[in-house]
Amino acid sequence: MKLSTTPTLEGHTITAYCGVVTGEAILGANIFRDFFAGIRDIVGGRSGAYEKELRRAREVAFAELTAQAAALGADAVVGIDIDYETVGKDSTMLMVSVSGTAVKLSR
Repeated sequence: MKLSTTPTLEGHTITAYCGVVTGEAILGANIFRDFFAGIRDIVGGRSGAYEKELRRAREVAFAELTAQAAALGADAVVGIDIDYETVGKDSTMLMVSVSGTAVKLSR
């Protein structure tokens, strides 16, 4: 499955649009508490543990997006948008959402 933030894929012709596909993952408050408890992990203003959890959430969201596209018979997803939002009471959770257009490509 080809994934792209661009509306087209160079060298490929889109032959059919299958529909919009999405994927979401939410990081709960306990993750944030764990990160702040492990503040010593922060080096140069960056938290390796926090970045690892965000990466994992993004991978989950992309896996959902890819699965939806495959179920529609798509070869690729174009125009992908990645968003990070705080949700829940007092914004204690972080949601990673991805969306794009599932397409079929010429062979």
